[in-house]
Amino acid sequence: MFRKMLIANDGSKGGDHALAFAIDLARRLDLALHMVCVEELPWFPASVDEVIEQQGADERIFDGVMDRARARAAGKNVTLETHVIAGHPVSSIVEFIRQGGYDLLVIGYMGHSALYNRVIGSTTDRLVELAPCTVMVIK
Repeated sequence: MFRKMLIANDGSKGGDHALAFAIDLARRLDLALHMVCVEELPWFPASVDEVIEQQGADERIFDGVMDRARARAAGKNVTLETHVIAGHPVSSIVEFIRQGGYDLLVIGYMGHSALYNRVIGSTTDRLVELAPCTVMVIK
């Protein structure tokens, strides 16, 4: 059914719940498990070198999230490959899925107010709509 699973994790409580679920599912189904963290760029880079430099800084920001995730996966005898990418979360994750050939995306649900969701929308909603694979949302 599934061969390659990706979990998108922003280090939030919802991301933590999704990680726990993804690790258990990967162990049960013997799936390759990858995790992606997306650091949004708060500015428009002027060159490719600035993007590469920012990605290095982003990896340091998510070091703790990735270290905890790898330790948690190892505790369940699951290998977790981690990735940090820079950009807008939705478009970056969608492109990452396409390039990596993932067939299952696991994401956490982050509850916002109805007003927030109407005005701003949610990353989860947009990923469910745009991801080119099956999406599992964990509450």
